[in-house]
Amino acid sequence: MTDPLDHWARLAGSAVLLDGFHALKHALRFGAEVPVAVTTDRAAALALADELAPDVREALAALLTEVPSQTYASLVPRPHPTAVAALAVRPSREANLRELGRVPRTAPIVVLDEPRNLGNAGAVIRLAAGFGTTGVITTGTLDPWHPTVVRGGAGLHFATAVERLTVAELPQGPLFALDPEGEDIRAVKLPDDAILAFGSERTGLSADLRARADNLLRLPMRPQVSSYNLATSVAMTLFHWSAP
Repeated sequence: MTDPLDHWARLAGSAVLLDGFHALKHALRFGAEVPVAVTTDRAAALALADELAPDVREALAALLTEVPSQTYASLVPRPHPTAVAALAVRPSREANLRELGRVPRTAPIVVLDEPRNLGNAGAVIRLAAGFGTTGVITTGTLDPWHPTVVRGGAGLHFATAVERLTVAELPQGPLFALDPEGEDIRAVKLPDDAILAFGSERTGLSADLRARADNLLRLPMRPQVSSYNLATSVAMTLFHWSAP
């Protein structure tokens, strides 16, 4: 039988770190391939599964290996309160691109245009998964599979297609970009195949994406309020799309 720690060492350079019980729970629910998982307290982790995720309890029981606290701490950048960690196989870029390019789409794609904040990107992916979007695309230098983004997404990268592309590589479909100079979003019905683009937290939309946009939309905002948090803007827009 393969030693779990040897397995971890072999996979650590290429696999996705699932940091905490909830990230592992979500990854398993959405079909992630998880070769190895560890915890400092197997009984406590399985009790948490009994309480919060009985649907994956059997899978967790087969996966989890108990390790000393020091060993666990050496495997993760920052220990999680649940003291659970796992490694998952990242979905292939080819599979994600097929999903993002599939037509017709029944749910939008979210584009984060040159985002800067890793935590915000993770929160957006979590939101997008909750709304059942087709996927989340980032442009620019931020890696949407960075461990901090995955931690912020609570393992829900596996519930939607997540990739980094250039503006020129964006899938086909009507592109609605959020911009203070746009039309009030409340006057627009967003189609299911929409591509919803959001500028960076500090500088807004890039020139390339703004030029590519078919429509500019603005969110309602009280005068003298500068902006919304990125994840809040995405949540408001997706809620507007989902409203009957």
